[in-house]
Amino acid sequence: MYQYNYADQTLVEERVAQFRDQTERFLAGELPEEQYLPLRLQNGLYIQRYAPMLRIAIPYGLLASYQLRKLAEITRKYDKGYGHFTTRTNIQLNWPKLEEVPDILAELASVQMHAIQTSGNCIRNTTTDPYAGIHQNEIADPRPYCEIIRQWSTFHPEFAFLPRKFKIAVIGTENDRAATQVHDIGLHIKQNEEGELGFEVIVGGGLGRTPVIGKVINKFLPRQHLLSYLDAILRVYNLHGRRDNKYKARIKILVESMGGREFAKLVDAEWEAHSKDGALTLTDDNFATAISFFSEPDYLNIDALQVQSELQQQLTDDKNFANWYNQNTVAHKIGGYRGVVISLKAGLVDDKYVPSGDVTDSQMDALADLSDDYSFGEIRATYQQNLVFADVQVAHLYELWQQLVKLHLARPNINTLTDMIVCPGWDYCSLANATTYNIAEMIEKQFSDLDYLYDLGDIRLNMSGCINACAHHHTGDIGILGVDKKGENWYQISLGGNSSDNAKIGKILGRSVPTEAVADTIQKIVDVYVDLRESNENDVESFGDLVDRVGIDPFKEKVYG
Repeated sequence: MYQYNYADQTLVEERVAQFRDQTERFLAGELPEEQYLPLRLQNGLYIQRYAPMLRIAIPYGLLASYQLRKLAEITRKYDKGYGHFTTRTNIQLNWPKLEEVPDILAELASVQMHAIQTSGNCIRNTTTDPYAGIHQNEIADPRPYCEIIRQWSTFHPEFAFLPRKFKIAVIGTENDRAATQVHDIGLHIKQNEEGELGFEVIVGGGLGRTPVIGKVINKFLPRQHLLSYLDAILRVYNLHGRRDNKYKARIKILVESMGGREFAKLVDAEWEAHSKDGALTLTDDNFATAISFFSEPDYLNIDALQVQSELQQQLTDDKNFANWYNQNTVAHKIGGYRGVVISLKAGLVDDKYVPSGDVTDSQMDALADLSDDYSFGEIRATYQQNLVFADVQVAHLYELWQQLVKLHLARPNINTLTDMIVCPGWDYCSLANATTYNIAEMIEKQFSDLDYLYDLGDIRLNMSGCINACAHHHTGDIGILGVDKKGENWYQISLGGNSSDNAKIGKILGRSVPTEAVADTIQKIVDVYVDLRESNENDVESFGDLVDRVGIDPFKEKVYG
């Protein structure tokens, strides 16, 4: 992973000192609230319902074990002993004291971490495929390009005050595991007939009040032009994006209003006139340097046949391990290795609901140790609010699973209905209209049978507490949106969304339902799926495919009568 140089470290430490002074002056009454607000946002600090919330950057979701240990230490010392992983692959602290935030930032700086540009109208954390570098069908590892974008965008003076926040995602495979089509910019690595690398560029995706699937404006951008072309897109957006209405300020509104083709013409004109073949043009040395930060670990040459035989015996002997292996591990390009998804969707532990994406300080410490023992000291965050050990030897899977079971981090539910993306909702967020954790708990109790969940297959359920859609409810097979009706919590249901290759926005089922009816409503929706899905010897129709085939009317009839 990327390591700070002297300039990086100096910049981050200077920012800490600057914010410490700003915070001290604010607390002393010397700096007005309206002046302090943009300063704290530049350092990832929000004010939520009960306390400040600090959002800490995890560039493209990649953590070293020593960084995770530092996060554990910080949550113990300055918070309530846990953190919350988000769909941006960052981590949030929900209970820091305002006067101690500069101390937290100083501790983060000691392990090459910060909270810069995790909020505000700037370029946010660039995200990518959590299986980057290990997938057999990968055209190229997207992480070096994410790092190039990070270095270009951090502290970029021209793009620090955009019309609205701006998000970029990059993938290196045909299969989209980073929701690129609902980003302000989505980049798909491609290879042309001459074997040259480049990018398909998608612009204008986004969720929130106006959910939109992005539009392709360049089918093949040679990779040396990556930064100059991004610069042109951002300049066009900065010049033409609306600033009179924050609800219409995202680039998706601009692209929708003029159309993808016209927007592309503006970008090309800006690019040709100001940045193409200029100082932002990347060289082979630039790429070689970036790629060097993500060199392959020292994989062992493993006897795959022997390992597979031992694994098969373990799978036969222990059904619980077999469930976990089938649901929570993924194929690896190196024989004898697997990727392991660590579920942060424990559900009910000792009859108490554990919120999606939450991880305690003791779990962080244990995961840091396990990553050292089993996965080259590296941890990855996913936009589905889970974690990944990317490089685990197959021979070590059983013992790793046993350790994760003790930590309540081995629930074999990845890609099932209970692998829910859930924002904190009204329990924490001052923007929320409704609670979410109580609804998630009800759904957990309704769908507690693993065999039933496995029979349902892959179903993505996403739930947001407000229209800002932090939990991507628009792109869930089943989406839940909390709404406020005269001070009461109600929930709007949508069906048929998708954030993967065939990205689409879900269709609203009908009128919202009250709190006590949500779990039963989800059950009715699932019952329709089970009744109507088609199957053969080799395949069962997916939930999304069924919605595409029959529409939402059968579900509407079942739910509303």
